[in-house]
Amino acid sequence: MATMKQLVAVMDDLFFMVKVQDGAKRAEMNLKIVKTEEGALAAEADLVVVDLNCKAIDPLHLMAELKGKRKVIGYLSHVQVDLRQQALDAGFEAVYPRSSFSQKLAEILKTHA
Repeated sequence: MATMKQLVAVMDDLFFMVKVQDGAKRAEMNLKIVKTEEGALAAEADLVVVDLNCKAIDPLHLMAELKGKRKVIGYLSHVQVDLRQQALDAGFEAVYPRSSFSQKLAEILKTHA
């Protein structure tokens, strides 16, 4: 039997954590939620998901630290067009609007893991 993929989610939104936990379960991934850059850097992961609005981190700095080491995707409000482009330029594999990320979470995780 194959080992489960490891997912690390960098987020501080308690409500959204429940959605990510459910999505990870449906994608058959082990999930670790962290709230700091240090936590994200220390965790073993096949995929890192970053809430680009997480107040405790600088997502672009975190990407600079993770670039080339881990696959990283992010999500944000659909109106944050500039931040989305900055994240993609920084090296995020993909950046999703929060609504579509939430609706297709398991599928998105399987695609990027």
